[in-house]
Amino acid sequence: MKKKIVFLTGAGMSVESGFKTFRGNDGLWENYPVEQVASHEGWEADPTLVTNFYNMLRKKLWKAEPNEGHRLIAELEKDYDVVVITQNVDNLHEKAGSTNVIHLHGELTKVCSSDDPYNPKYIQELTPEHSDVVPGTKAGDGSLLRPFIVFFGESVPMIEPAAVEVGKADIFVIIGTSLNVYPAAGLIHYTEPGTPIYLIDPNAVAASAGTHQITHIAKGASEGMKELVGML
Repeated sequence: MKKKIVFLTGAGMSVESGFKTFRGNDGLWENYPVEQVASHEGWEADPTLVTNFYNMLRKKLWKAEPNEGHRLIAELEKDYDVVVITQNVDNLHEKAGSTNVIHLHGELTKVCSSDDPYNPKYIQELTPEHSDVVPGTKAGDGSLLRPFIVFFGESVPMIEPAAVEVGKADIFVIIGTSLNVYPAAGLIHYTEPGTPIYLIDPNAVAASAGTHQITHIAKGASEGMKELVGML
């Protein structure tokens, strides 16, 4: 039976692909205040602005390519049972070939009902040819069609399936997300005692989280993944 590797990826995973995600340092996402474009209050105040913001982001995403880090994760599927849990809303893991991806914060390539966001009946997948949503477009239930994104302050329904996968991991790898930021900090506590944990991040971090011993690879996503593959 193949060993199971579970990855948790954050904003640092997609930086080399030129795709920005809100990182919290300056409260801005593509020069917009994050409260304006990624909160329920922002959506209620100006759904047209929010719809157009995500239309613009999608155009950038279609042009973005997976980096070597994304590709190396996908290639590990040959030898391991690989699950990717990502905080990113891009589809770069899928573009690289990963087949089992859990999106904690939603998916930029999809839109949904604003009244019932997780009802699969009203979730639509957009394509590069048809990716612009006209402001005011309605979902199947008559509510406004909104980005399939977990806005700040909303619950994260996929955190429970993610925690189950982390609990089954033989190896847990965190890339490009701080151990001070939830859900990353919370998910680490679902690993079984003694599970090897690797953290790939160019920035200095604490070497352990509670009782968990962590191997820190102080590199960006692609170089860090190269080193990890060599260690595995």
